[in-house]
Parts: sequence; structure tokens; C-alpha cells
Amino acid sequence: MTTMTLHDETVLRDDTARLCAAAEFVREHDSASLLPLLLPGIEGPDLRALAGHCHFAHAGILVFPPDEATLRARLTDCGLTADTPSHPSVVVRERLARRHRLAAADLDVRILRPQVRGADGERRAVEVFALTVPPHSRLEPVAAAERTGGHEAHLGFEVDHPDPLVLRGLCAILARHGARPDGGGYNPHENGTVLYFTTPAEGVSGYRRLELYAHGDHRDSLAAHLDHPEGRPHPGPAERPPAETLLHLLTGAWTTQALASFARLGLPEAMDTRTARPAADLARLTGTHPRGLATLLRYLEMLGAVTSENHPEGHPEDGHRERCGDRPEEGFRLTALGALLRADAPASMRPLALMYGGPFYRSFGELDHAVRTGQPGFDHLHGESHFDHFARDPELADLFDRSMAASSRMFQPLPGHPVLTAAAQAPAPATVVDVAGGNGELLRQVLTAHPGLRGVLLERPHAVATARRLLDAAGCGARCAYRAGDFADVPAGGDVYVLARVLHDWDDDRCREILGHCARAMPAHADLLIVERLLPADGSPSAATAWDLHMLCNVGGRERREDHYARLLADAGLSLHGRTPLPLGAHVLHARRTPVPEAARA
Repeated sequence: MTTMTLHDETVLRDDTARLCAAAEFVREHDSASLLPLLLPGIEGPDLRALAGHCHFAHAGILVFPPDEATLRARLTDCGLTADTPSHPSVVVRERLARRHRLAAADLDVRILRPQVRGADGERRAVEVFALTVPPHSRLEPVAAAERTGGHEAHLGFEVDHPDPLVLRGLCAILARHGARPDGGGYNPHENGTVLYFTTPAEGVSGYRRLELYAHGDHRDSLAAHLDHPEGRPHPGPAERPPAETLLHLLTGAWTTQALASFARLGLPEAMDTRTARPAADLARLTGTHPRGLATLLRYLEMLGAVTSENHPEGHPEDGHRERCGDRPEEGFRLTALGALLRADAPASMRPLALMYGGPFYRSFGELDHAVRTGQPGFDHLHGESHFDHFARDPELADLFDRSMAASSRMFQPLPGHPVLTAAAQAPAPATVVDVAGGNGELLRQVLTAHPGLRGVLLERPHAVATARRLLDAAGCGARCAYRAGDFADVPAGGDVYVLARVLHDWDDDRCREILGHCARAMPAHADLLIVERLLPADGSPSAATAWDLHMLCNVGGRERREDHYARLLADAGLSLHGRTPLPLGAHVLHARRTPVPEAARA
């Protein structure tokens, strides 16, 4: 059973203390007294203009609860309303993504605004941004950096009657008194425009950031704000000239093949993260051409897979290399990113590189066919589905299974899901049934985290044999049973059923069949956990959108929105009870059997 560590308790207490401090700040301050604390020296007409057109509305803070229940408990601890509704934060999500070079879709940031009464009786709020960071999540370093930096802590002023002229005037006053533009955005979920500023260091409020919030769509004013030299976020694709952006996109295939070649040639194994080696030395070790390899390595450096250093020693070929325009002193070493492609790395992603740069790369050449016909390009290229094609080739089947296991990072927080934690705490040993569980990596993580649980794995015969070896090696084999079969063979009597990255392989009719088999096998008390990437309801950029195209071209399945899964579950006699974010844009959907009304039973 997973338990909270001393570190976990410490950071939760820190989040609670910061949340309580923000609530107390809002209770104590009002607009007239606060603006001079933020903008030392402001007085007279400028102070009256700011105070006359906007009012202190909230203090903003970013916290990192492991789950929603913990967040609600922390609100209660600080005297804030725990049942405050929440909705997605577009602005903070994108700011975090830029700052930490992550996909925005991987960051499930919510906004809550519990109400607080000010000293003057005015209604204000604590604006709580909550990024869910389950224990052992890869987002823990992000949370640590944000707690230290406090980048999202701010004081918010709401513009009373916003129009372009008012917003322009308020921005000009803030600039005159030392406030610098610091990004912003438009949130379509609440139809509101946000302009952020960094206030002078001489301010004594304890907050360095100020927000102007204007109800409505004021993206023209936002564009002018962001166009200020000090207000621009890091350059992104939208800021490049269109032709440059298109050229950058068209060369994406080069990235895939460069990383795949890097892995196929055994270069990560010939390098390490501590010592740089000249390209000529690496060429001899890997049987590659020095000039060709140096060219590849410099491209990989641009991708962040390797880094270069001036090497202290020359090389016999230096004269030739100088004539070719190379740098004779250049050496290369692995970065943490590149080290993930080593075959011996923990949770190595090398199989993914070989799969995406090999079988799936070739079938993507048939994307036209998939779009014209709705049928997989893979089937058109090979004359059979990828499941059948891989089943006839043991090496390909093994590579596919290892590539699926290689993306198991999304599973790391799953053992801490409340359903599995509750099952592990049950008086009698509970059983987790992993349906189409691949090589058993997910079940291994669950059983390792919860020594009191038992497992059952349903898979194809060759996968069962692989899973048995993996679970035996992990010391979990004695608590696991195996069943070779198809979806119609889902074992009955389990306590928790898991479908991880299964449903996206199939069309809706087949999904209903699979869910129906699970529903019939599940006792009334059982839970079903479904791990999938979810298409965003608002059409925002998402890793799931890219995988949706992949599924169309290579598998014939699809990614879906949450409401789409809810309908499929309902058709199978199941109901959706909630969702929890996972890394890599995935989510856990929690479902249970829909109770049958008494009248229907009669």
C-alpha cells in the first residue's frame, strides 16, 4: 500500500500555509491602500484613475494537490468554501508549459475562486490555480520549481467597465509607475481576458505580479500588451513568419528519423552523460562515417538529445576535418533526454524510437489512403491489420510489446489512484484484473505498490509468457494468475478491472462489445479504470489530437472526448464516476456498473 512520505506531508503543509496566507491577505486589504504598496510613488490623478476604473478582486496562488479531495480539504483548513466550482485554466496552463517546455495538454490546471469578505465587507476571492501532481509524478520537479519561484502568485484587479480605450489607459498608467508587461491570455471557458504585469521591486505588498482582469473578449488589447518588447513570452510557432513555420513543420520527419537512427546505430550505448567523446572516436565504436556522424550529432544537439563540448585533445584526422569545415575539438555527450534511448536505461524509450521510426513511419506514407477511405494506411501497405502483421513476426510483436511498455511513464501515478488504494486497504485480499495487459508492466507497478493485492492478466499467449517472466522477476508472480484469451474471456469476480490503452484501438461498436464483456464479468461492487488520452472538449492543442491521427493511419481506432466515452460506457450498462489526469496527456476514467432500478428488477 502506498503511504505519504514526510516530504509529501511537508509540501502539503507548505501549500496550505501559502493558501491561508493568501486568504488572510485578501481579508485585510482594500483597493485604495493596496495600489501604493504595489506601485510606490503613485498618487494624484494616476492613483485616482486606477482606483476609479478597477478594484481589488483577488489574490492568486498556484498549489499542487495530489488529488481533488486533498485540495478541497486544504480549502476547508483555510476557512474557504470547499465546494467552489472549478474550470480549466488556459492562461496558467500555457505559461507553465512554456516555462518548463512541456505540452500544455499534459498540465491539468484548474481554477477555483472561493469567496472571501474584505475588511470593508466587499466580496473578493482567493484565485486558486490547482495543478494536480500525484505522488511520484514526473510533474514533481515542476511543482518544486514553482513553489520556489512563486511565478503565478499575483494580486488581481478587475476592470469595472472594460473597453479598448480604458484598457489602454490603465496599461499606460501602470507602465509609468514601473510595471512591466508579463504575458496574459484569453480564457474561453469564462470569456475573460487577463493582462499580467511585474511590479517594481521596491513594492512592499509581498507580491510582485499584478493582474488586470477584463470580462469579455479583448484580444486586440491583449495583442498590444503581448507585443510590448517586455511582454512577449518565449517565441513560439505563431510568432514566426508563416513560411518559416511551415518549413519547420515540414521537416518534422527528419526529427523522427534522426532519433531512430541514433538508437539503431547504438550511439546512446557508446556515449554517457558525464564525458564528451569526439565524433571520430564514436564513429570507430559504431562503424559509422566520421563526417556523417558529426552531422547527425549536431542535429541531435539541436533537438536536445546530445550536447557538445570543446574536447581537450586533438585527433589524427583534425587536418581533414578542418578542410571539411568541422570543429576538431568538438566532443559530444548524452543529455538526460538522449539517455532515455539507451537500451539499458530504466524505462528505456528505445523501442518507441524504433517503432515510430520503423513500421509506423513507413505506414504513415499511406496517410492519404486513410484520409480518403477511413481505412488504416497500415492495412493498405501490408494487406493486413497491424495486429495480424505483428502476430506473424515474433520480432515485430516483441518490439511492439516493448514499445507499449516503454511509454509506461503514464502509469507511474496510477497505483496511487483512490480506487486501487481503497482496494489495497480492504479487509480481504482484492483482485485487479488487467484486460489486454500487454507484457504486464502496468500490473507489475500496481502489485509492487500494493503487496496486499492480487492480479489476473488476460492477454494473447505469447504476451502471457512475457508477462509471466516480468512479474516473476519483480517478485509479484506468486500473486498473479494468467489467462490466455480474447476480450470474451474477461474473468469474472474481480474487484478492480483495468483497460489501459485498449479502447482507442477499436471503433465504437467493438468498444461497446469490450465494455459489455467487462460489465458482465464485474460484480456489483467492482470498479473499472480506463486509461486513455482524451481529446480536449474546447479544441485546444493536445497530444491526444496527434495520437488520433496515428490511430486513424495505423490501427483503425481513435482517441475520444470524455463525453464520448461516457456514452459508450452507458451503452454497456456502466456509468462514468470521474477522471484523474496522468502524465503524457492521459487520464484515468473511473466507471462502475449502473444500478438497475427496483422497478426494472421486479
